[in-house]
Amino acid sequence: MFRKIQIAALSAFLSLGAFAAAPTAAKADGIYFSFGQGNGRAGIHMGERDRDYRPRRPHYREASCTPRRALHKAERMGLRHARITRVNHRAIRVTGRQHRDRVSVVFARAPHCPVIRIR
Repeated sequence: MFRKIQIAALSAFLSLGAFAAAPTAAKADGIYFSFGQGNGRAGIHMGERDRDYRPRRPHYREASCTPRRALHKAERMGLRHARITRVNHRAIRVTGRQHRDRVSVVFARAPHCPVIRIR
């Protein structure tokens, strides 16, 4: 009985060695093995990305700060009843209430809406 277990274990190790030494395609991303509570699995992941994947080109209009993004950021900063009071090509002013005081926040039109001034 013990001899049969030895032969089964030896054949399993030889098959895993042969599987690892087998030539893989040039685009093979990796070999994975899974041992655990679920199903024991082994396989080869081929390819790098999905066929429909296209890298996004930066759009400068999308990357710059818009009044909607500035308003959303002001609300996340804690301004209540926030509204846009002034917009020009360099800055966006959002006014609202914070701790019973009237507060005005000025955002730059750069990406991620950096804060220029808080009054």
